[in-house]
Amino acid sequence: MDASCGIVPRPATGDAMAHIRTIQEDEAEGRLAELYAVLQGKGGRVDNILKIHSLNVPSLEAHVALYRTIMFGRSSLSRRQREMIAVTVSVLNHCHY
Repeated sequence: MDASCGIVPRPATGDAMAHIRTIQEDEAEGRLAELYAVLQGKGGRVDNILKIHSLNVPSLEAHVALYRTIMFGRSSLSRRQREMIAVTVSVLNHCHY
């Protein structure tokens, strides 16, 4: 793959996950730095699931908007039900998020 697109191939490790180039918190500038400041968790870090959008700030904004709509928007599902669905999907996908 072409590293200019933000995807960098990993050496053979037995898994199929690609490494995606990201901008770290201390390297962020402008709108990305503003978003990172809002999105930082208790440890002062931004989750990797959000950092994968760091090369495309509009996609990060869209991701956050979609998440907030799904988890906090009007719905016939309670917040608890939504969280249970999210956890179940993460477990099925072997994802720690």
